[in-house]
Amino acid sequence: MKISEVPLAELARLLRCGDLLLRLTPFVARVATDVPSLVRDIALMYADFDICPTDVFADFHVQVRRDSGVRRWIKPQARFSFDGQPSFTGLPVAQAFAMLEWGLNWCVAAHSHQYLVIHAAVIEKNGKAVVLPAPPGSGKSTLCAGLVVKGWRLLSDELALYDLQSGLIYGMARPISLKNKSISIIKRLAPDAVMTAPVPNTTKGTIALLRPPGSSVMRVKEPVQARWIVLPNYVHDSPPILAPHSRARTFMLLAEQSFNYDIQGQRGFDAVGALVDSTQCYQFTYSSLDDAQQVFNNLLEGRI
Repeated sequence: MKISEVPLAELARLLRCGDLLLRLTPFVARVATDVPSLVRDIALMYADFDICPTDVFADFHVQVRRDSGVRRWIKPQARFSFDGQPSFTGLPVAQAFAMLEWGLNWCVAAHSHQYLVIHAAVIEKNGKAVVLPAPPGSGKSTLCAGLVVKGWRLLSDELALYDLQSGLIYGMARPISLKNKSISIIKRLAPDAVMTAPVPNTTKGTIALLRPPGSSVMRVKEPVQARWIVLPNYVHDSPPILAPHSRARTFMLLAEQSFNYDIQGQRGFDAVGALVDSTQCYQFTYSSLDDAQQVFNNLLEGRI
């Protein structure tokens, strides 16, 4: 059964009781909350995701609940918990969905050492996949969203799961996080795109989440072999420039952007090396998503 098939009142009951097991392939998360806005956002953003039976093993047990006492009524806050233990500082209730997303990212990055977990977007089209690793502020999520709403398959906006044995990359096709001006840019590019209401004054500015395409969610069990590693770099008013990037520098960036590279030891070193050796590496400087779409189509069709 999918989230979209569950009436909102029943979804709220499941979440209050901690009986919602959300399949985030390759993981399952048991989610609990008493925040009404979070119930609505889960229904909206995860509409195409499957619900598991309550007796299925859950990799992560997470909660986002309102603080009790005075905080429940004056400047109400919510708090994220993992395995029953508060894990982060409380945030305003309006930021509950963002808190859930950030918390789930932390769960995967901190506990999924069967993969090399890379801070990167991953998209695919016609069987050819692009890995977009980049530090915050590089325009990675905006570029990812702009390509996804124009037909690329979403595997990841934040966490690329590199299988250490097969060399394949898995993704969860979860909502894409957009910040500040990126929100209006994507709305203009794709007026029918489904987003959460923008939430101002977070630690990252104003944020909104973009619902992943149903077609991407349906194919979430299909891993990809990376064809290209492209390092995005947003520069205001810049023409589109796709330039080769050295494998050595690409290796260093991937290692820096891997959450568990150090934990993996030699396996992590070998995995990053294998990923870089099997791909073409570029840096892409851009300011316009229309230009980016053309450049990536050229890349896809072998005109670069």
